[in-house]
Amino acid sequence: MSRISRLLLALLLISALALSACVAPPPPSAAPAAGNAAPAAAPAAAPQNLDIMAPASPGGGWDSTARALATAITAASGQNVTVYNVPGAGGTIGLAQFVSDQTGNASQLMIGGMVMVGAILTNQSPVGLDKVTPIASLTTEWEAIVVPADSPFQTFDDLLAAFVADPTSISWGGGSAGGTDHMLVGLIAKAAGVPASSINYIAFSGGGEATAAILSGAVSAGVSGVSEFADQVEAGSMRLVAVSSDARIEGVDAPTITESGLDVVFANWRAIYAAGGITPQERDAIVAVIHAAHDTDAWQQVLAANGWTDFLQTGDQFASFLASEQTRIEAVLRDVGLVQ
Repeated sequence: MSRISRLLLALLLISALALSACVAPPPPSAAPAAGNAAPAAAPAAAPQNLDIMAPASPGGGWDSTARALATAITAASGQNVTVYNVPGAGGTIGLAQFVSDQTGNASQLMIGGMVMVGAILTNQSPVGLDKVTPIASLTTEWEAIVVPADSPFQTFDDLLAAFVADPTSISWGGGSAGGTDHMLVGLIAKAAGVPASSINYIAFSGGGEATAAILSGAVSAGVSGVSEFADQVEAGSMRLVAVSSDARIEGVDAPTITESGLDVVFANWRAIYAAGGITPQERDAIVAVIHAAHDTDAWQQVLAANGWTDFLQTGDQFASFLASEQTRIEAVLRDVGLVQ
């Protein structure tokens, strides 16, 4: 090989080495992961179309919460949200249907709360909240006791005196058996020394039915959230005689139950669940939707208009709260004789 040929060959080798040095290395994702770990999953996007079940008849607290939340979600993200009702048995009929039909479907949500926790226990429901995915607590609300405008009971003291003298003569109308309203009556009875077996409680599947029974005089007194009776009290068709708060509520003209000498303070809470069987990424995407809805003016205006207290807890924090509430509510129900 001539000197010139050897020189040309050397130049070609140098060029080839330089070219190879300029080629980019394989991307990190192409390299084997340490310990054969799977790559991190990308965040899931929330479905564009959502359905919210209110497991009660139209007109009650769950129904109004579901519709207010739907409006707030649409305001926050533009998502399409449909609300539908499946009433009965303190939400346990809707819960059973939700679990049967929607497990694994991240586009499906359900309103619930303290009432459902109690109803599962009192109805001995075969389907529990372990079959759904806790997303967030939303609100708390004090309970109210009302009588028809033409009731002979002018005050809660009048109603309480009649209840103590002849417990079965007083009928209490409220939500489902074992729910918040029923628990409050049970706590009043216990504090007043009335046997739980003497309580004459009539359960209704929705706020509309309960309101009609109170207005017609079919029950002696009604029990529900303060906001659910606000229109009738303002119109003068019902008289608000007591609230279950620890102090008088600003803007609400009614004494507390404690002012009658009974050590009873009690609040309801409401929440939102997703279907069981969804992925952690899908759950987190729905939690993000709820956070965005919570921060809208639409939701904040609903809280103010209804006298609801903001009670946002999400994800694991809400799941922990729910577990503690299940234990506490079971103890209350046993204490007042609603669960053996």
